Amino acid sequence: MTDAPLPAELLLDRDAPDDLRRDLVSALEGLGVHTARVRRTVDHRGAAEIPWIMLASLPLQAFLSGLGAEAVKDSYTALKDVVRRSPRTTDPAAPATSAPRPLVLQDRRTGLRVVLEPGLPGAAYDQLLALDLAHFSEGPLHYDKEQGRWRSELDEAAAG
Repeated sequence: MTDAPLPAELLLDRDAPDDLRRDLVSALEGLGVHTARVRRTVDHRGAAEIPWIMLASLPLQAFLSGLGAEAVKDSYTALKDVVRRSPRTTDPAAPATSAPRPLVLQDRRTGLRVVLEPGLPGAAYDQLLALDLAHFSEGPLHYDKEQGRWRSELDEAAAG
């Protein structure tokens, strides 16, 4: 990806299984990311927060730009597999039908977040590689399956 590894910090929900953490760290290392710190959260997030299972804070545009390289193809596939295996909540108060929780990538500098939900189509990942994050200011970015594109509803509301 790059000559120097990209620095990252991972924040894991208390429910994130250790094997998922290991697989994510391994996939990120294969993509040229050095995970400097891995922590677990115990704090309760508010209702407005994204119910993520893992949050990776890193230089996001540099990370996305390097994902298209042939040398990281297997690690990129491993990252998508980690997202696909994201567990459902183990919160007993949550409905039994709760959706699997996403992996969230957050840009270290701007705080912009990209939400990688389990079940994203291949086109979403393909578009993500070419996405220019400078076009977004609010976020979070979600892939809209009906429109077939990445979008930020907050950015759209502010512009409209």
